[in-house]
Amino acid sequence: MVRKVMMAGAVLLATSGCVRTAWNVATLPVKAVGKTADVLTTSPKERDEKYVRKMRKEQEKRDKECRKHPDTCEADGHQGQRLPPGY
Repeated sequence: MVRKVMMAGAVLLATSGCVRTAWNVATLPVKAVGKTADVLTTSPKERDEKYVRKMRKEQEKRDKECRKHPDTCEADGHQGQRLPPGY
């Protein structure tokens, strides 16, 4: 009796690893397609963040030029529009 219980326990332990591996193999293509789609597409949030970074960089460049040559800047000291606070 004890021997049967031990054999049943050993079989369960051996097959649990197989089930997990089979699950991982079966879901791998789905995960790969999802990751590829995520890499190839840009969300609206990512586009907005990229745009804000670009605008900040341009503003920093204009500010730097104004500090170097203040006489060529407009009266308020800046050319173009500034980003609103909080961006």
